[in-house]
Amino acid sequence: MQIGVVYPQTEIGSDLGAIKEYAQAAEEMGYSHILAFDHVLGANTASRPGWRGTYDVDSSFHEPLVLFGYLAGITSRIGFATGVIILPQRQAVLVAKQAAVVDVLSGGRLRLGVGIGWNDVEYEALGMNFRDRGARSEEQIEVMRALWKARSITVEGKWHTITDAGINPLSVQRPIPIWLGGGAEPVIRRIARLADGWMPQFQPDGHGHEMLERMRGYAREYGRDPAKIGLDGRMRVPLDDAGTWADTVARWRNIGATHVSVNTMGEGLSGATDHIKRLEHFMEAVKTA
Repeated sequence: MQIGVVYPQTEIGSDLGAIKEYAQAAEEMGYSHILAFDHVLGANTASRPGWRGTYDVDSSFHEPLVLFGYLAGITSRIGFATGVIILPQRQAVLVAKQAAVVDVLSGGRLRLGVGIGWNDVEYEALGMNFRDRGARSEEQIEVMRALWKARSITVEGKWHTITDAGINPLSVQRPIPIWLGGGAEPVIRRIARLADGWMPQFQPDGHGHEMLERMRGYAREYGRDPAKIGLDGRMRVPLDDAGTWADTVARWRNIGATHVSVNTMGEGLSGATDHIKRLEHFMEAVKTA
């Protein structure tokens, strides 16, 4: 099982020195990947009484694929994962092109996590339909995979028309692995049918195990081997729970996780140095798990 880190989008900020320090420290400590959340813009809550979104206009987010283009040039081994790109609010062909370039610049180190999102404000601003996002994402996945595998393709779908055209350069990985986030029932079926892996929000407890087994059952119905569908668990690391970290890692491993991403955001840490120290503490605590 590979252990990576969640890039602290809202807390490191725009200091290039801090960004570089964090990424290189994570690589030097032996973490397998850096996972970055995605939000294009945030809503101003002053004009939206009762706003319940997790993030808003004051939450800082680097665009993940642009960020990874920079990180690819200052690292050599650590992988990159989007967790997740909100795919239906973007043009699939452009995402395929951007992801292919990141894959080239990093030497094949990208996992493209995608999801359908929750923030209709972003969909409105980007000119995309919020209501058909689930079904549209399935066609987007097919289009992207086709673009990564061939010099030129022709597609006539419900939402996409490509006439004998292709992207250049092609990705190193053909195709780039596509992982899905989310946990609603249609999403679980979509994962079982289409995804290379799952980035769920559940924990490795009874509820999480039940959801995982449901997905694996659907995979078998679709004629797929569920063992070939990866699982990237999310793990918070409050200092007060340090004594349980190793056990939690073991529980993720026991339910079949292929990856775990350690999330230090929201723990009251300030700047890259504090986040790095927490990652060092975590790695020391779980090295024998």
